Amino acid sequence: MGRASIRRSAGALFRGVPAATRPGAGTFTDVPTTFSASTAAPTPTTGAAPARTAFPVRTAAALASSALLVSPLLLAGTAYADPQDGPKPPAAPAPPAKMSQVGGNKLGAPGVQVRLRAGAPKLPGPDQITARSWIVADAESGRVLASKNPHWRLAPASTLKMLFADTLIPKFGKNQTYKVKPADLAGMGAGSSLVGIKENLSYTVHDLWLGVFLRSGNDAVHTLSAMNGGTATTVAQMQQRAKELNARDTNVVTPDGYDAPGQVSSAYDLSLFARAGLQNADFREYCSTPNAQFPAEKGKDGKRKSFGIQNTNRLLVGDFDVKAYPGMAGVKNGSTSNAGATFTGVAQHGDRKLLVTVMNPEKKEHNEAYREAAKLLDWGFAAAEKVQPVGRLVGPRSEEGDATAVGADKKNPKGGKEHTQAALDSANGTGGAWTAVALMGGAVVLLGILAAGVHRHWPLPDLVRGRRRK
Repeated sequence: MGRASIRRSAGALFRGVPAATRPGAGTFTDVPTTFSASTAAPTPTTGAAPARTAFPVRTAAALASSALLVSPLLLAGTAYADPQDGPKPPAAPAPPAKMSQVGGNKLGAPGVQVRLRAGAPKLPGPDQITARSWIVADAESGRVLASKNPHWRLAPASTLKMLFADTLIPKFGKNQTYKVKPADLAGMGAGSSLVGIKENLSYTVHDLWLGVFLRSGNDAVHTLSAMNGGTATTVAQMQQRAKELNARDTNVVTPDGYDAPGQVSSAYDLSLFARAGLQNADFREYCSTPNAQFPAEKGKDGKRKSFGIQNTNRLLVGDFDVKAYPGMAGVKNGSTSNAGATFTGVAQHGDRKLLVTVMNPEKKEHNEAYREAAKLLDWGFAAAEKVQPVGRLVGPRSEEGDATAVGADKKNPKGGKEHTQAALDSANGTGGAWTAVALMGGAVVLLGILAAGVHRHWPLPDLVRGRRRK
């Protein structure tokens, strides 16, 4: 056997040497973060290759020598086997054949839904958009420009924090302070992303929300939950808020989005949470802040120190392999082993504001969710006036009734909107019951009032569009 054959034989024996394991279910961001001292810090998912298990040189030499003694007939079936002949990876799960039709019956059909008019740009193909579920919608009118399995109930990861924020932000003043108790930080999942909150120190509510949005800090979520009466109370209130927003795909188990049996949401519902949260000026501030200083412990001089934190939304701040997206103003990203990567973003070009949600790209590349979201936004801004909507983001029950019902009945006398495509087309995708609102000269001008009553549009003033970026 020649040297080349020996090298091939030895190389075959080294195939399958295990690489160091990656972070488990608790990894919520795709950039390095702070981890609790009680658990070993998992390898940050920065895209760098993990370190391989050490392999002693003497062992390698011994194995290489023993390869000389192995029968070529045996090697023919092992060392020289084509890797493609091995076990095939499991096929990607298929979406349910029947999903919710809230917002339009096309939104309940599996696969890509889009209605291009003449001159409309084509959607990026499946080789470019690999997410299992996604949706692109006008943030103000709610018109859904295109979607793929938007009602597929999937693990949401930290994008669920948008619902947490929409539920709790109105409850506490920004300048209210709270001293963290040890019990407040108990019960977080192993490997949770943390902003670095310390027990027995005081923080303002403003500090805590920056920790939630910029660092996806589960310690900040648990502290705010403690202020709100505890995790169980907070989860129940989040579930009730989801119901009020007609987000019927969502089941809340943990307030921070950490993987848990039965915890699901959908690209449609996450877009509803973002759209509702963006009505609040504080929500808009937090989700659009790229950098901030976070309080630390006191130094030797007795003064409270601070450290810098950066938003983990890479379309807001950029990264080495993805650029900040023009006009990006939030909203929230997430990542867990069960959910994969998830992202909801809002961007503004001129007077148009678009929402995009991407869940679990099949392509497991660094920052892939951001890349696919950017492509969908590019398409949406180019196609907005050249597509017929395939559905809409519905309003809350207080305005539209139960969106799962069509028409009125005894249990739901207010009824729900008609979700057929004909109804959407006749209303130009706006649902027919919303009042148009425009911002002119700083004043809000009503353009129409329907006989069914006055329903507010959803203007999104003061979108930061990256102007806070340092």
